Amino acid sequence: MTRPALLSIMVLTLAFGAVVAACGGDDAEQATLRIGAIPDQDPERLQRTYGSLSDYLSEELDVDVDYVPVTDYQGAVTAFAVGDLDLAWFGGLTGVQARLEVDGARAVAQRDIDEAFTSVFIAGADSGIGPVTDIAGLSAVAGRSLTFGSESSTSGRLMPESYLQEAGVDVDADLDGAPGFSGSHDATIEVVSAGAFDVGALNSQVWDARVAEGVIDTTQVIEVFRTPAYHDYHWVAQPNLDERFGDGFTDAFVDALIKLDADDTGDREILELFGAGAFIVTDDANYAAIEATGRQAGLIR
Repeated sequence: MTRPALLSIMVLTLAFGAVVAACGGDDAEQATLRIGAIPDQDPERLQRTYGSLSDYLSEELDVDVDYVPVTDYQGAVTAFAVGDLDLAWFGGLTGVQARLEVDGARAVAQRDIDEAFTSVFIAGADSGIGPVTDIAGLSAVAGRSLTFGSESSTSGRLMPESYLQEAGVDVDADLDGAPGFSGSHDATIEVVSAGAFDVGALNSQVWDARVAEGVIDTTQVIEVFRTPAYHDYHWVAQPNLDERFGDGFTDAFVDALIKLDADDTGDREILELFGAGAFIVTDDANYAAIEATGRQAGLIR
C-alpha cells in the first residue's frame, strides 16, 4: 500500500471515530448523575442545600451531578418512577411509594437524626391550646382548625395524623373544618403564625432550626407536643446505577455521604444544611412501620 493511500485510510478512520463520538449524546447524558428531593422547605434553602451537595458529590464521585427540582412531593415520586432521578431524598412515606414503583430500588442512606425522627404540633399562643405531655393530650386539638404540610409528608401529615387518631381525634370529623395542607414545613409555621390555623403539624428538625435561627416569635407560636420517634428521611437509589456508572457506584455514593465530617469546614456546611451530624447506612426494613401506617391511612395501595 502506498504512503498516500495509508494516510487517506488513517484520516477516514479518525473522521469516522469523531462522528461516532459526536453521535454518542445518549452516553454523555447518562454520565450525569441526577439527584432530587421532596420540596419540604423553602425553594431557596433547597437550592442551596442540594447545590452544595451536588458540587461535593461531583468531586468525590468524578461525575457531573445535577440537582433537579420538583414542584411537589408526588412530583418527586413520579420523577423517580419514570427514571428522571437517579437518586432522591425522600421522606419515609414517599420513599416507600417510590420503591414500590421501581422494582429493585432501595433505601441506602439516612441522616443520624432519621433513625429517631419526630414531628411537632404547634399552636398560636392565643389559641387556648397549651403544651401537652402525652398522646392522649392531643385530644385538645378536637374542635380546632389544623393544617398539615404536604398530603404525602411523613412528618407533616402521616405520623401526626396517626397520633391524633390514637388520641381519639378524627381529622375528617372532629376538627373545625377540613384539615389544611400548607405544602411544606416552613409554610405550616407561617400560616399558624399568621393565625390562619389554630394548630399545625410539622417536621421537628425544621421547627428546631427555625427557632434556633430566631425567625419564629415563640411568644406568638408555641410547641404543643413532640411525638414518639420513627424512621423518616432517606436516600433511595435506582437499581441501575452500577450498570450506568460502573460497578460499586451505589456503594461509592453512600461512602461519600458517610465520609462527610463535621470537623471539616466544607463538610460541616453541607451537614448543617441537612440538619445532621452525619449520614449513616439504612435499608428498606427500617421503613416497614411507615409502610404499614401508610397503607392503613390509604396513602399506599
